[in-house]
Amino acid sequence: MLDTKAPMIDLLDQDGQVFNIAQITSRYILLYFYPKDMTPGCTAQACDIQASWDKLQSYDCSVIGVSKDSPARHRKFIDKYELPFPLLCDPEGKLCQAYDVWVQKSMFGKSYMGIERSSFLINSQRDICQIWRRVKPAAHINLVLDYLSSH
Repeated sequence: MLDTKAPMIDLLDQDGQVFNIAQITSRYILLYFYPKDMTPGCTAQACDIQASWDKLQSYDCSVIGVSKDSPARHRKFIDKYELPFPLLCDPEGKLCQAYDVWVQKSMFGKSYMGIERSSFLINSQRDICQIWRRVKPAAHINLVLDYLSSH
């Protein structure tokens, strides 16, 4: 998928408004998929991004989070943790399927379908220039910042 065009699918944001990813004009977009708002791993990941916001902005990198949560749940998550970036709602899994992050998972011996915690760095030409799959929440932002600092 590297050096391929990033799928651009409009979804609702935390305020129930249609969000057009293609209209973002920054040098990079960090599009990250995560399983669920308010869970420990997802909260840690979002808060680490928030804590690194100034550094991300210095690289002209926008951030968009995507899960299947509702606009209202996203709004609570943003407000509770003062997240400075939008969260998009993908209840039908259109964007998840386009990025191949809707996968079979297992926990405690049970299999189920869910979002694989993955991130895609998209450049200004809308090419995917870096992918991190099955990323650990604690390592995520450092991987992104390391990549940005070396490019």
